[in-house]
Amino acid sequence: MPKVKVDGIEVEVPQGATVLQACEAAGKEIPRFCYHERLSIAGNCRMCLVEVKPGPPKPQASCALPAADNQEIRTDSAMVKAAREGVMEFLLINHPLDCPICDQGGECDLQDQSVAYGRGTSRYDENKRAVTEKYMGPIVKTVMTRCIQCTRCIRFAEEVAGVEEIGAIYRGENMQITSYLEQAVTSELSGNVVDLCPVGALTSKPYAFEARPWELKKTLAIDVMDAVGTNIRLDSRGRQVLRCVPRINEDVNEEWAHDKTRHAVDGLVRRRLDKPFVRKDGKLVAAEWDEAFAAIAAVNAGSSVAAIAGDLLDCETMFAAKALVNALGSSLLEGRQTGMAYDVTNLGAVAFNTTIAGIEDADAILLVGSDLRHEAPLINTRVRKAIKKGARIFAIGPETDLTYKVEWLGDDLGLLNGLPDRAAEALDAAKRPAVIVGPGALKAGHGAALKLARDGNLVRTLEDGTSWNGFNVVHTAAARMGALMLGYAQAGGIADIVAANPKLVFFLGADEVDFGQFAGATKVYVGHHGDKGAAAADIVLPGASYAEKVGTYVNLEGRVQRGDRAVFPPGDAREDWTIFRALGEVLGVTLPFDDFAGVRRAMTAAVPELGQEGLVRYDWNPPALDAKGEGKVTYPVADFYLTNAICRASPTMQRCSAELVHGQDFAEAAE
Repeated sequence: MPKVKVDGIEVEVPQGATVLQACEAAGKEIPRFCYHERLSIAGNCRMCLVEVKPGPPKPQASCALPAADNQEIRTDSAMVKAAREGVMEFLLINHPLDCPICDQGGECDLQDQSVAYGRGTSRYDENKRAVTEKYMGPIVKTVMTRCIQCTRCIRFAEEVAGVEEIGAIYRGENMQITSYLEQAVTSELSGNVVDLCPVGALTSKPYAFEARPWELKKTLAIDVMDAVGTNIRLDSRGRQVLRCVPRINEDVNEEWAHDKTRHAVDGLVRRRLDKPFVRKDGKLVAAEWDEAFAAIAAVNAGSSVAAIAGDLLDCETMFAAKALVNALGSSLLEGRQTGMAYDVTNLGAVAFNTTIAGIEDADAILLVGSDLRHEAPLINTRVRKAIKKGARIFAIGPETDLTYKVEWLGDDLGLLNGLPDRAAEALDAAKRPAVIVGPGALKAGHGAALKLARDGNLVRTLEDGTSWNGFNVVHTAAARMGALMLGYAQAGGIADIVAANPKLVFFLGADEVDFGQFAGATKVYVGHHGDKGAAAADIVLPGASYAEKVGTYVNLEGRVQRGDRAVFPPGDAREDWTIFRALGEVLGVTLPFDDFAGVRRAMTAAVPELGQEGLVRYDWNPPALDAKGEGKVTYPVADFYLTNAICRASPTMQRCSAELVHGQDFAEAAE
C-alpha cells in the first residue's frame, strides 16, 4: 500500500488509489467538477489540480494520477492556488449570469467553488457563447448554455443506467451535450443526472421555478414506489411536498433513485380523499366521520371481517388494522392484493437473501420471470456492476431490454426442470451463484426454483468462511415483506378470503384487487387517493400517504427502515392507525394502544424484528413444494410509470407513461 505525504501529513492508501483519494484520506478538500466516486475518471475539468513531487514542476490533475510511494503532494501552494483560479476563470468565460433564475441556485457546485477557489474577477470581456436547448424528455430540463462539459451525465447514462442516449457532439469550444437525435431519454433513472450536474445545465423539469432550497423543510423518509426501500429526503413547503431526492445508503440505493421515486410526489396533492364518503342510492356521498363509522357498525358483521393490504402501507397501519380484525374475532388478512398465492411458511424462501449490495459479488445469475429493470431498477444497476466484474447472466422469460447482455433461455418455466447445459455449467462452476425469482414466476415456479437452489448448492459456506445464500425473490410492493411478517397471508391468497364470504372487508389502500369477487360484502376503503379502490367501495375513510405519517417499512431483503412525516394529511383525512383505534370504540372493541408510540410498542411486542432498524436475517428452511415448473412467464409491470394510485394521480408520471411507454409525441412550447 503506497505511503504519501499530503501537506506534510503522511497517509497510507490502497493500491490503485488516486492522488485525489489520498488527499481526501488526509482530510484535504479537493475541488472537482468532472470527478465522481461512482463514475469512471474523465480528467477533463482540471479543477482538482495539485502539486506533486517527484514530477514535472507543474500542477497535475489529482483525479487521474495514481498515488505512489514517497509522493509529496501540496494542495495549498501558490502554484496550486493560481492554477485553480485560472481554471475557474476559464470555466466562467462562457457561463451565463443565470444564478437569479437558475434552479440550481443555492445548491450549485459552480457557485460554491467559484467563491472558495476563484479569483472573484475575470479578465475576459469577449461575448459568451450560446447553445441551443436540447430536449431530454419530461423529467430533465436543459439550459445547455450553462454546461461546462464535465460529461458526468454521459458517463452515468452509459455506465450506471446502461442507456447510451446522452453524448457529445462537435469539438473544442463548440462541444455540446445532447440526447440521441434530441429525443426523450428513455432511462427510468434519467432524473439522477440532475443531481450529478454540477451546474444548472440539467435541472428537474417538474420542479422548475417552484422553490429555493432554503425555503424547504427537509424530512428523511423511505420510498414506497417499489420494494427496494430507497432512502429519500422529502422537501416540503407548507402542506405540499415539492421535491424528492435520494439519500446515500450504500447498502440499499447507493445515491440513486428512479424517476418514479423522484417525481410521483406531484400526485400527493391531486385526486386526494379529504373527507369520508358513504354510498347512498348507488352514489358516494360526502359524510362526517360519525356517519361513516355508524354505517360500518350497521353492517353487524360480527367476526365476519377481513382486511386486504395494499402496496404502499407502513407496518404500523397494517398492525392497527390487524388488531381490529383480530379483536372482532377474525384472522382473515391478506397482503397480496393481485391474487398471488405462494408459500410463506419460511420468509427466507421469499426474501432477497443475497442482499441488494451482495448481488454485485455474484459471478453467475439466473433471472427467473423477472423484468428487473422495471420491477427493481436499483437492483438492476447492481447486476450491471456484477457483469463488470465478470458475471454471466441467464434469464427465463420473454426477452426484454435489461440494459445489459443476457443469455435468454426461453420463456417457459419448464426450463427450471432441466437448465440448458451452458446455464447449468455456469452456475455449477460459479463460486457465488445466484437465482433471482420475479413475481412473474412465483406462482408456478417457486418450488422449482427452490429445488434448483437446493440441487445447485446456492446456499453454501465460502472459502473465506462467510456464508452465501444465492436464492432471491423480487417483490414489487413496498409493504409486502412487512405484511408477511405481520401475518397478512392466507394459504390460498385472496381466494381463501373470497371463500370465507366475509360481510365486511377493509381495503387498506388496495386498488389492484378484483373487487367483483366481493360483491356480497360491504367494502370499506381506507386510503388516500380517489382511485380504483375508492370507486368500488361502499364506505370511504380518508387516510394518510407515506409522506404524511411516521412509519416502519421492510424492503425485499428484510431491512427494517423508518420514515418521518413531511406534511399533514389534507382536510379531514387522518393517520390510518387513528382511524382503526376510533372505529374499534364504535364497534365495541378496545385496541391495545392509544397513541403512535403505543402502536409501535404493541407491534414490536408481536413481531420483535420490527422493533429495531437494520437487516433481519431470516432462517433458511425452505418448504417442500411441488418442484415441477410449468407455464409461460408474464411480467406483472405493464406500465412502469403508473403502478399505483399516487403515480396515476401524478401529471409527470402520466406524461412519462404517454411519451416513454406509449410513444406519444409532445411538442414543446417553442415549437
